[in-house]
Amino acid sequence: MAERSTAAVDVADNSGEQPLTAEADQSTADGVAKNREQDTDNDEAQENTGTEGPATTSPPELHSGHKLARRYRLEECVTRLDGFSSWRAVDEKLRRAVGVHVLPADHSRARSVLAAARSSALLGDPRFVQVLDAVEENDLVYVVHEWLPDATELTTLLASGPLEVYDAYQMVSQVSSAMAAAHREGLAHLRLNPNAVLRTSTGQWRIRGLAVNAALRGAGSDTPQRTDTESIGALLYAALTQRWPYENDAYGMSGLPKDIGLIPPDQVRAGVHRGLSELAMRALANDGATASRHESPCTTPEELVKAIGEMPRIRPPEPAFTAPPDYQRTTYQQGSYGRPAASPRVTQPTPVPPPPLQSRTGKALKWAVSALLIAALGLGSWQLADALMDQGGTADDTTNTQTTDGDEKNVPKPERGKPIAISELHDFDPFGQDGSEYPENLPKILDGDPASYWQTSYYESSDFGRLKPGVGVVVDLGKSQDVGKVNVTFIGSTSVELRAAPGDAQSRPTSFDSYDKVAEGSGTTVSLAPKDAVKTRYLLVWLTELPVQADDGRWRGRIADIKVTS
Repeated sequence: MAERSTAAVDVADNSGEQPLTAEADQSTADGVAKNREQDTDNDEAQENTGTEGPATTSPPELHSGHKLARRYRLEECVTRLDGFSSWRAVDEKLRRAVGVHVLPADHSRARSVLAAARSSALLGDPRFVQVLDAVEENDLVYVVHEWLPDATELTTLLASGPLEVYDAYQMVSQVSSAMAAAHREGLAHLRLNPNAVLRTSTGQWRIRGLAVNAALRGAGSDTPQRTDTESIGALLYAALTQRWPYENDAYGMSGLPKDIGLIPPDQVRAGVHRGLSELAMRALANDGATASRHESPCTTPEELVKAIGEMPRIRPPEPAFTAPPDYQRTTYQQGSYGRPAASPRVTQPTPVPPPPLQSRTGKALKWAVSALLIAALGLGSWQLADALMDQGGTADDTTNTQTTDGDEKNVPKPERGKPIAISELHDFDPFGQDGSEYPENLPKILDGDPASYWQTSYYESSDFGRLKPGVGVVVDLGKSQDVGKVNVTFIGSTSVELRAAPGDAQSRPTSFDSYDKVAEGSGTTVSLAPKDAVKTRYLLVWLTELPVQADDGRWRGRIADIKVTS
């Protein structure tokens, strides 16, 4: 059985004093106890706190309503801990919620916090919660970062049970890929735990506190890549089992039983995915092989990304089919609308239909209808005979054409295969962070030059690094028109779908669900022809799988030309 590695996680030692987590729940300057801090996690987690001792500087005396830089209005203190405080605030200039860390300028960690915040801001990776500002003024140092009201911490998600297999797979894939990119730029997290990982309403996983959380707590490591890799393994272990893979309880989860060592997730809980279980062990047991197979350990996020790529891809679950309820006839359909329902034990008498008309008036009416029918049949027979005689007299005259009611027959039919002019192009990235994908390059699609192109951002794999289902370009035809075919020329073999907005759409739809798939294909030159007639103004060329580009070796989509015909 593999031994647990202690390279990245140690129990925080408070030297017998009151735990730092207790301080986070003390009354703040507002006079009420605040909730757990939303951006830097509690010290109940096991971690390497580095060699720097706790700072003795008192946190700044701030209160709700206080403004920083005449712009950031503090709303709620969510943590007051170890000489710094963290707040939910409002950026009054841009009218949005933000998070703010505040500490005195003479705090022992103030310089390292500023440096970490500025380095993190330069990364600009949308998979991380972005640092928006890092300032020193009026004897204060404060760091402003994004606030995601629609995101949920992994801690909260695990409170109700382990994640589904596909969700756990997405989490470890996206977190590993993001941390690999951060380490390539020389940035480490060092406090990567369930409080620092968030899932947005769109299913994307985000990481907060890159470099900054560790600087605020004075955490450090001689092997930062190994530390972050083992933390990712702990996240996956917790996601699969709802147990923290160490002896101590943390993040609302129970630890493993003492004196048994680190056991694989599939031995902790039945039904755990075998491949993900082994992946968690390879990341956690860095000092040797896993308990079940002699796979090499993963000591860096890059190795973890490679190991995930070698696994069979886990598909999302099929949506559950809910049978429609049994059809219930209403009293109105039963012919008893407005009458009370009869008791089930009482047999209702069947109403007898009224007898047919037997009076003189009824008989006269029947004779009148019969006479009209006979007259109509005679008239029709005479007209048919007359038409046949006329046709026989003109059968040899093939040059004459009938002009009666000719207006309808001479209406020209729409010409098929006629080019349709494209009015405008718009980039479309509804699942991205900023909703934009190189809009400045869109004119290159219509310039007639096959060597110029619009391109997407680069991703870690052909499926957009498992961050989103795709990106695309919206084609505006200027008005609603019949669409017969769309030809798209790519740089590199690309999988693509053609989607169409409703024909009566008055403005360009901005949500993905507003476009229905009408055709699909793959290749470098793809002809997308809808099976059924399509009349629309807005078409979406939606890229679903990207090629590796020869010039930079990265996964990108590139569109060189789009042509639309009727």
